[in-house]
Amino acid sequence: MQHSRPELPVNRHDQDRPVSRHHSASYYAHWVKESLTTRVSKLICSIFLGLLAIVGLITFILWLSLRPHRPHIFLNDFSIPALGHGDGGGQPENAHISFRVTARNSNQGIGIYYDASQVTVYYREKSVGGYQVSTTFYQQPKNSTLFASTLSGSSLTLTESQWKQMLHDRSRGAVIFRVELVSTIRFKISSWSSKHHRFHANCPAGLGQDGKLLPIYMDKRCSFYFY
Repeated sequence: MQHSRPELPVNRHDQDRPVSRHHSASYYAHWVKESLTTRVSKLICSIFLGLLAIVGLITFILWLSLRPHRPHIFLNDFSIPALGHGDGGGQPENAHISFRVTARNSNQGIGIYYDASQVTVYYREKSVGGYQVSTTFYQQPKNSTLFASTLSGSSLTLTESQWKQMLHDRSRGAVIFRVELVSTIRFKISSWSSKHHRFHANCPAGLGQDGKLLPIYMDKRCSFYFY
């Protein structure tokens, strides 16, 4: 007969107790060093991100204050005196068109170079004359430039049928034209110049029976397309 060996009592409380470990001084020194390195790294990152945010804010403020604004174009005057004469019918060769268009630079501290400009007059969406400014000129900040000319002779391409149609429109109350200003410009800030931009400005011009610009169209801001 086999006798069972008595089992020793097991203290469950002692089994669940974690084993205490003793760390050397070098371990704690390494832990402190890593903790200090992490804190220094976080501090450097915080300082860098803070400086980056400040620089970004300053740049944004400068951009708002120095952001170039496109020119504002206004039609000041437009006339065809011959339309006001009763005997002007059938004589387009004796006609001439006078106009004044103003380009306004509203920027503070930003000038504009006009490298090339073309003014064209349209009647019923067909060109009847125009002139070109081929020389480059500079427009000071907070300044206006006047595009003015009188189209006649070779610069005026009115046909007899167009002239008769104009006289017909005049008899009905108003003759409607469109003055288009096309230009290539550059913005200038101190010694820096921007890339070239091209714009189209369209100015409606309605003439009364006297061949002069109707008050509703005078000094009116023109529509603008900029790219």
